[in-house]
Amino acid sequence: MKTQRPLILALSALLAFASGCETVKTTSAGAVGVDRKQQMLVSSEQIDQGAAQAYEAELKAARDKNALNTDNAMLARVTNVAKRIVAVTPTFRADAANWQWQFNVQTTDELNAYCMPGGRIMVYTGLIQKLDLSDAELATVLGHEVAHALREHTRERVSRAYAQQLVLAGAAAATGASEGATNIANMVGQVTFQLPFSREQESEADEIGLELMARAGYDPHAALALWKKMSAAEQSGTPKFLSTHPAPKERQKDIEKILPRVLPLYTKKA
Repeated sequence: MKTQRPLILALSALLAFASGCETVKTTSAGAVGVDRKQQMLVSSEQIDQGAAQAYEAELKAARDKNALNTDNAMLARVTNVAKRIVAVTPTFRADAANWQWQFNVQTTDELNAYCMPGGRIMVYTGLIQKLDLSDAELATVLGHEVAHALREHTRERVSRAYAQQLVLAGAAAATGASEGATNIANMVGQVTFQLPFSREQESEADEIGLELMARAGYDPHAALALWKKMSAAEQSGTPKFLSTHPAPKERQKDIEKILPRVLPLYTKKA
C-alpha cells in the first residue's frame, strides 16, 4: 500500500491542477494568426503583483549601481520606439492600452532586454551599443518582448512550473497556486532571466512582434538584420539575450516565412 501512496498523491495533484486550471485566449489572432489557447493555473493579478515586485527589485539594483537611465538620449530613443510599439498593442488585446507601461534603460555591457508582465520594459545599453542597433532593429527586440507580455507567456510558464510542483510534491502542494507575491516574484524573475520560453512561445513572440513593428511603421526586414548581428555576437560567447532564446539562424528561417504576412501592414503604414 505504501508504494501506491506517491501515485495516489500525484493523481490527486493532477486533479487539483485540472480543476484549478483556466483555459484562456490571451490575445486576438492578428494578421499573423496566433490563436493558440493557453492553460493557466495562476491568475493575471498574481503574476502582475509578482512582476511589479521583481521589476522594482531590478530597478533598485540598477539605481544602487548608478546604472539606471544614466544616458538621457538613449532613454529618450528607447522610449520613443517603445511607445510606437505600445500604441499598436490593442490590435492584439484592447486592455493593453491601459497597462501602466514603464520604459527604463540599464547601463551594462550585457546584450539583453525584457518586458515583464504588465508592460515593464528594460533595455540594456550593451544591446544597443555593441550591436549598433538601428531604430527598426530595436523595434524588433521590443516588439518581440512586448509580444511575450501580451501573450502572458510568463504566466503560462509559471503555471506549468506549478503543475510540475504539484506532481512532484503531491496533493499537499495543491494550495501552492495561492502562495504569496514574493514566491511569484521569484518565479517571474527566473522566467525572465534564467528559464527559456518554449519554442512555441518564442515563435508566437516572433510573429506578433513582427506584426507590431510593421504596424508601428518599422520595416520588418530589420528583424533579419538583427538576428544576423546576434549570430555574429554568438561567435564570441553567448549573449545573455540568447541564453533564453533559440539560435539566431533558426529564427531567421522562420522570420523569412512570416514576412509576407506582415509586409503589407508596413507598406500601408509607410
